[in-house]
Amino acid sequence: MTCFSVGKPRAHLGWLLAPALALLVGIPLPVRAAPDTGAHAGDSRAGSGSVELVIESRSELNAGQAFGYVGPYERLRGYALGELDPDDPANAGIVNLDKAPRNADGNVEYRVDVEIHKPLDATKGNGTLLYEVVNRGRPLIPGFVNGDTSLTYEQGFTHVWSGWQGDIPRDGENLIASLPIATNDGEPIVGLNRDEFVDQGTGTWVGTLTYPAATLDPTRATLTVRERERDPRVPVTSWRYLNEREIEVTHPGAPYDSGAIFEFIYPARDPIVAGIGFAATRDVTSFLRFDDEDGAGMPNPLGRDAVQHAIAMGISQSGRYLRDFLYQGFNEDLQGRRIFQGAMPIIAGSRKTWVNYEFAQPGRWSKQHEEHLQRGDQFPFAYGISRDPLTGSVDGILAKCRASRTCPKIMHVDGEYEIWGARGSLVRTNGRPRGPRDLHVPRNVRLYMVAGTPHGGANTIVPAEPSPGICQQVNTPLGSRAVVRSLLLQLDDWVTEGWTPPESRYGSADAGTLVRSYRASTGFPKIPGVTYNGLFNYLRVTDYTKQPPAEGGMYGVLVPKVDRDGNSVAGIRLPAVEVPIATYTGWNLRAPGHAEGEMCRSSGSYIPFPRTREERLASGDPRLSVEERYRSKADYVLDFDRAADRLVRHGYLLPEDAAAMVAEAEALDLGIE
Repeated sequence: MTCFSVGKPRAHLGWLLAPALALLVGIPLPVRAAPDTGAHAGDSRAGSGSVELVIESRSELNAGQAFGYVGPYERLRGYALGELDPDDPANAGIVNLDKAPRNADGNVEYRVDVEIHKPLDATKGNGTLLYEVVNRGRPLIPGFVNGDTSLTYEQGFTHVWSGWQGDIPRDGENLIASLPIATNDGEPIVGLNRDEFVDQGTGTWVGTLTYPAATLDPTRATLTVRERERDPRVPVTSWRYLNEREIEVTHPGAPYDSGAIFEFIYPARDPIVAGIGFAATRDVTSFLRFDDEDGAGMPNPLGRDAVQHAIAMGISQSGRYLRDFLYQGFNEDLQGRRIFQGAMPIIAGSRKTWVNYEFAQPGRWSKQHEEHLQRGDQFPFAYGISRDPLTGSVDGILAKCRASRTCPKIMHVDGEYEIWGARGSLVRTNGRPRGPRDLHVPRNVRLYMVAGTPHGGANTIVPAEPSPGICQQVNTPLGSRAVVRSLLLQLDDWVTEGWTPPESRYGSADAGTLVRSYRASTGFPKIPGVTYNGLFNYLRVTDYTKQPPAEGGMYGVLVPKVDRDGNSVAGIRLPAVEVPIATYTGWNLRAPGHAEGEMCRSSGSYIPFPRTREERLASGDPRLSVEERYRSKADYVLDFDRAADRLVRHGYLLPEDAAAMVAEAEALDLGIE
């Protein structure tokens, strides 16, 4: 395999190689579409006056390191002061905005941290603002996307991050939001809140409450315990308030173990107006894209023409936020302009967020066992308009932006865990309880799933850490980083040049690659020492006006069909899955002592093949051994190299990432010559 280095930005490798590859393998050339200008309401660049950006520090990024052709970057750090008019229709959907304190102009004020990394020589940038939604205040691009490289910097992106989450404390250099507390004409708002605690051990522990208790009267609160999510709730009396923010709980003992679920429902007070976070992302990015100066008359730090396009990326919590941002109509700014022309929600599944609610809890996310009933995960799930098979509602993630003509081009990227743990099939199928079928995927949307990966992943072929922890199996070491890296560059080309992106690879109910989770449907082999119970993060229509929430009908959620080795046939199959030495899954189960048999957090499974035929026969493993699969180490590496090349040709891997994978395969000890 030939490895090419990343050169001048805008010349992305997939398109540089496309003509030659087309001649070699007979695939059609990409079709160049008309450029996406990103706005539908004229070319006005007048400032809205809603944001003032204060830059507190400027410095050279990484002590002046030069990033290829682009050269050094400048790091800007500061904060934005914003004002929102509660009577503006653009802000009407923000819960409790009308109950927040107002300034002399009748507006609601907020403050969010901002960080910008921009090329020192703006002419060498690629013209695209890459906005990453921070995850619990932290940028993830450096680790999740760039890893040991400087890809996004060498490509010339202007990076922007801003705070949005108002319930997290200052911690080092994280980016937070300072949001107002809602009141009833100055009097505290009080309502029932529900906090959940899992994996607290079997002794006495202290739980921190999301909101302060409105009263310390224990008779006004309830604590329950259950071993598994589906079990009935049993009252617990061995608890007490330590203060308005903490409770002390003594574990009740058997039959409950360390993984039991404790649910605390209590009267809370002082909800923040968390939905302002969406408006802050909208207004800060709109200013940086379109305005010459801020509300205080200070110049835009990006200059007049440094960026012509904008892409938003969100990973995990941030990917869910990005889907919700689009769903709630915030991709349209106060002048009716489209803010982000491209969007990349990563490992979000079909979920949204618990943000724009009274007593919001943005840090929580639904798993099968933990925090299962979190808000924000109800219909709609898919990007296009569809009908909810259980309630009859008609809606879609892109419904509002379609109405305002402000939808971005979307690359939705999940790992296999998101199919099992985040009801990912609902992004692609109609969720009918009986016989789910594929939905139409809009032309501006691509769906990708990386087979054999957990929620995130280590991006290697074999685990560096062989301990399963509280899970039954060692976590799968595969990851989606390499695929995300390639797709990000091609999303940029799709937005800025109109190039047709790689086709969706997510799985399909109609094609039979997404199926019911029964073993008879998936075909998962009976591997010695491996429990398969088909458990996934099921979803029901849920009434959140009650505490605890009341559940109704169940959606038809599907999971990947597998090959004879137990590896998914759906999605993008990395070389390690296509030329395997193990079974890699998107699910794992909890071990004894930790709510045994429930899904294990966000993990997948790594189940190595027997090395020899003798080992396979002795254990009764139905999967062929390594020595039976590959005649030699050289044959294994050759097959692996070919699988990597295929993914490069189709745009799912960069050549340098494929080469790194092949090098890792060459270094493995397979026990064969």
